[in-house]
Amino acid sequence: MTEANIAVVDSRALVALFGTRDQHLRLIREALGVRVSARDDHIHVEGNEQSVARATEVLEELKSLCHVQGSVGPDDVSRVLARVTGTAPAPESWSLEVMSAGRKIQPRTPGQARYVQAILQHDVVFCVGPAGSGKTYLAVAVAVASLKQERIRRIVLVRPAVEAGESLGYLPGDMQAKINPYLRPLFDALREMIEPEQLRRYTELDLIEVAPLAYMRGRTLNDAFVILDEAQNTTVSQMKMFLTRMGRGSKIVVSGDITQVDLPPTVPSGMIDALRRLQGIEGLTQITLTEGDIVRHKLVRDIVRAYDEGPRERRSRTR
Repeated sequence: MTEANIAVVDSRALVALFGTRDQHLRLIREALGVRVSARDDHIHVEGNEQSVARATEVLEELKSLCHVQGSVGPDDVSRVLARVTGTAPAPESWSLEVMSAGRKIQPRTPGQARYVQAILQHDVVFCVGPAGSGKTYLAVAVAVASLKQERIRRIVLVRPAVEAGESLGYLPGDMQAKINPYLRPLFDALREMIEPEQLRRYTELDLIEVAPLAYMRGRTLNDAFVILDEAQNTTVSQMKMFLTRMGRGSKIVVSGDITQVDLPPTVPSGMIDALRRLQGIEGLTQITLTEGDIVRHKLVRDIVRAYDEGPRERRSRTR
């Protein structure tokens, strides 16, 4: 018999996680064959080793989702259970052809497969996930594939220019030169998917635009695939401004890591606000990727876990 404990913030979070009349809890128990109960500020899980490990993963992911959305529903529980138990859609079923040479990019985890599926099926997608989970890369891949298939007329890649603990003032050059480093990750993704000469031609023809968020004000983007990267660093007013640029025939993907907000402590994140404010709108969906979706160097997953678990361990030692 194996046991595990999961810390919960308060009783309201516990109620949201377990669902009305423990309906979410029953789904988890029946799917994984574990015993789950609440003790003090912890969820206690008992069962065989594999089942407890799976149940812990499910509950941790639902806890993160609950933090972002404010609540979770039976569909969220079923989706997370499907991913953890391996009954989610196979990643390879969502391969994307992004280069004229026929190179294909495909999701490498069930979570990434759900993300790609959500982008293809919805007009607005919010994706929350840790560094290295493919949030930006896969969104750019779908955008490039859509442009190649002429489902859209242009791609617009956007990033807020927020300083991550450093000052831009000392950097040489004009304002455009100072902003370019913020846009570099987007260009890097494009260069992996489009031949340099073709990328230059697309950029000159304005079929692909990479720009700071401030340049979006006052625009209407029709027949465009628009990606907002590092969205956790938008303010509430900036997020509203960005989302309302959407024109006819357009698709928007908003991605970010809400554990890495670089805004001043007194400024609310526009992404976190939007995730709570925009629930239930038809045509809009939210996807949460986890450390299990990290596909960079194998150490990145361990690093993310260490930073996530460190504060929890320190809090428990001070109790």
